[in-house]
Amino acid sequence: MKALVIGASGQVGSALLGQVPSGITATGLSRDALDLTDETAIAEAIFDHRPDFVLNAAAYTAVDKAESEPELAQAINGDAVGAMAMALLETGGRLVHISTDFVFDGEQSTPYAPDDQRNPLSAYGETKAAGEDVAGDDAIICRTSWVYAAGGANFVRTMLRLMGERDELSVVADQIGAPTWASGLARTLWALALEGQPGTYHHRDAGAASWYDLAVAIYEEGRAIGLLSRDVAISPIATEDYPTPAHRPAYSLLDDSETRALLGDRPPHWRVNLRKMLQEEQRLG
Repeated sequence: MKALVIGASGQVGSALLGQVPSGITATGLSRDALDLTDETAIAEAIFDHRPDFVLNAAAYTAVDKAESEPELAQAINGDAVGAMAMALLETGGRLVHISTDFVFDGEQSTPYAPDDQRNPLSAYGETKAAGEDVAGDDAIICRTSWVYAAGGANFVRTMLRLMGERDELSVVADQIGAPTWASGLARTLWALALEGQPGTYHHRDAGAASWYDLAVAIYEEGRAIGLLSRDVAISPIATEDYPTPAHRPAYSLLDDSETRALLGDRPPHWRVNLRKMLQEEQRLG
């Protein structure tokens, strides 16, 4: 079988290419190789490769910037997905598409199931919801949350940098979700692809956290392995004390029970995976 990984140089794309299952030949296309605002180029790439799976790990993920660039976010998060789906209708392959917890408004107090009503609060969330809508009935959609990986651009690495520069940090404590290591997400995406059952699924690491909880864990785990050397005071603050252009859901924990039942697995707690990522970050220097 052949797979085409779009967004190959990103956090999830790199993780996907790093653990390709036996029996699959995977080709990666990075942003430099494929312009996701060019629907004709997307179709041509799929016609050229004729993959059994297209794993779409590409996205416009600058949540705040999307508020001022909604058209570009829509082109990448929505229109490009539709172009992939249309091309796959002709070639016969299946789309495996990554979406986000930000399609929900965070108003409920229990984890969101795949079929719960969406109500995105931001341009980013709206465009990701649009991508879900055009992915097609045969697609596998996997929503996830708070993704990070060693070497990537993410909250964990931002915190590491700030903790190396500052003595004090304030971090939002009233937004609740689940950090997710890209490596574990990639394993789930390949497993869902091989299962071949269309539908919407959720993946996250076990447990729940606020951004403040995650920051404290980064500090504690980083100090434990010698990745961080200075004392840093971390204070919890409310969302209203850290205004941003985009509104974010206060509670976006995903219910992944259907995914776990289908695949027969159970991801580690988010702090276990965080420790692994920080060890990898340390090896990367």
